[in-house]
Amino acid sequence: MKKIVIGGLTTVALMSAGLWFWQGVANQEEEIPAPPPPKEPTEVTLPAPDPNAPAFGPAPPKPPSAPKASREERRFNRYDKDRNELITRIELMSSRTKAFKKLDRDGNNLLTFEEWAVRTSDRFRGADGNRDSKLTRKEFATTRPKRKKKPKCRC
Repeated sequence: MKKIVIGGLTTVALMSAGLWFWQGVANQEEEIPAPPPPKEPTEVTLPAPDPNAPAFGPAPPKPPSAPKASREERRFNRYDKDRNELITRIELMSSRTKAFKKLDRDGNNLLTFEEWAVRTSDRFRGADGNRDSKLTRKEFATTRPKRKKKPKCRC
């Protein structure tokens, strides 16, 4: 029992000493060091220009302008989604909603395999001259829709 009492008194004494030390340090004023004086700005001297040097340099080179694409090239590029210079059947059919409506013979907004296969296979086969299942630019040009004649003005 003596050991417990002595241990308790020792703990209380150590805690009191710690609290007294902690409060003593907290009440001391801490001296903040003064900031260093600001550096004086140094002047930067630039080299003097050559008296014979022009005031302005030459104009920057202009980027080479790309030749304007023809109507068929723009049309081909619209279908050539992966830009590999070839049009596959999937690329050709991906963005053709008007063509879908033409293919849908019964008008139910559903294409049966027969409706789709008959029209598109025949058209693609007709354009694919070398039968490699890919359309080159020249082959694709043959699929161009026929232009309708504009009606004459009735002014």
